[in-house]
Amino acid sequence: MAIVDKVFSGDTLRVGYRFQRHWDNSMAYAFFCAELGAGLFFVSLLMGSVTGMIIGLLPMLGKMYFHLAHMGVPMRSWRAMLRPDRSWISRGLLGLSAFTGFGLLLLGCLLFGDQLGVAADSGIVAVLKVLAGAFCIVTMTYQGFAMSHSSAIAIWNSAIMPLSSFLYSLAVGSSLALLIMSGAQAAALSENLAMLLLSLFIMQLMFLHAGWHGSPGARTSVELLLQTLYTKWYVGTTLVVGIVLPGLMMAFAAGKPLVATLAAMMVVAGFMSWRILIFKVGVYEPIMSMNPFHKA
Repeated sequence: MAIVDKVFSGDTLRVGYRFQRHWDNSMAYAFFCAELGAGLFFVSLLMGSVTGMIIGLLPMLGKMYFHLAHMGVPMRSWRAMLRPDRSWISRGLLGLSAFTGFGLLLLGCLLFGDQLGVAADSGIVAVLKVLAGAFCIVTMTYQGFAMSHSSAIAIWNSAIMPLSSFLYSLAVGSSLALLIMSGAQAAALSENLAMLLLSLFIMQLMFLHAGWHGSPGARTSVELLLQTLYTKWYVGTTLVVGIVLPGLMMAFAAGKPLVATLAAMMVVAGFMSWRILIFKVGVYEPIMSMNPFHKA
């Protein structure tokens, strides 16, 4: 059945597909800020760039703002951390808090270690690097796990969601770190970014294949991406601008500051497009187990 023939019941009592709208643009921006910042911090940590780590922590402020903007009662938002045994949101917020805390402590030791009597190669700094890196990975992935935990929205209910969070976080972080690095580090990052973008393209193909051959709700979400007004954003921005073009640039024209800047802008734009679209096309499975749209 073509997407134009499907019934979207909205807030009516008709049987049909209903869009999820609980998580919308404000949450997309929050996810974007967290994964962008954590990815830049993680790559910078591996490359030894204090500047990159400082910049990577700044988007956490955006993450907090957009999360609070989404909350109905922001003053009670701390309660979201009280169920780590049941909720990926709780685990993620605890991980995010730990990442920010250990990240700040690490930066304090690296920037002011001489005054504090803490050497850059000391055991304390090594432990802080491990802890900050570990909780940074939690921040890079937990939002994908939170989405995949939703069985009612089939297109999210997949291991592809945490994988996409991790890959996008690494790709965006690498593209931004490329603007800071130079010499051998920049060359290595260019090669890694090209491979990450290839991995993202394969991940997108896996995502489309799984959704198209999945449940009615998952297939409907894919049809929304490929057959509606969202298509130009998904194909044009997420795939072509955000993955294909910067991938080709890294593969054949890396090493130039202008190329690195354009590639970073494209990857960030593609990531933002993906973050918004994946919420827009989320539909709940039909209430009835049978397909009410089948025509004899």
